[in-house]
Amino acid sequence: MHTDPIADYLTRIRNAYAARKRSVEIPASNLKLGISAVLQDMGYIHGYKKIEDNKQGIIKIALKYDSVTKQPAITKIQRVSTPGLRVYTKAKEMPRVMNGLGIAVVTTSQGIMTGKQARAKNLGGEVLCYVY
Repeated sequence: MHTDPIADYLTRIRNAYAARKRSVEIPASNLKLGISAVLQDMGYIHGYKKIEDNKQGIIKIALKYDSVTKQPAITKIQRVSTPGLRVYTKAKEMPRVMNGLGIAVVTTSQGIMTGKQARAKNLGGEVLCYVY
């Protein structure tokens, strides 16, 4: 059993990019599906698909690389809020990652979104991770 499933999710993606894999399989949850949707919308991954098994399911994520330089689309993916130290922020204090070049993935009362989207909707929430 994992004490921090989001950290496990991010580590699997980080390790798959380091090993130059084309895809990675991760145990599914609604929170992980929401983060995958944000990553796809922002262009950090090609896509994702939930595969049903007789347990919790699996998310298969197609990783994205630059077509010319073969560099990963994600250079760094970092967990912010952990089970031992939750990080919450107000809409006005939403963090900017790499001066706007990266994204902060935030869970709000209206779902999982980027920090920029949460600031536009005037929503605060828990900062899950930074991606750039």
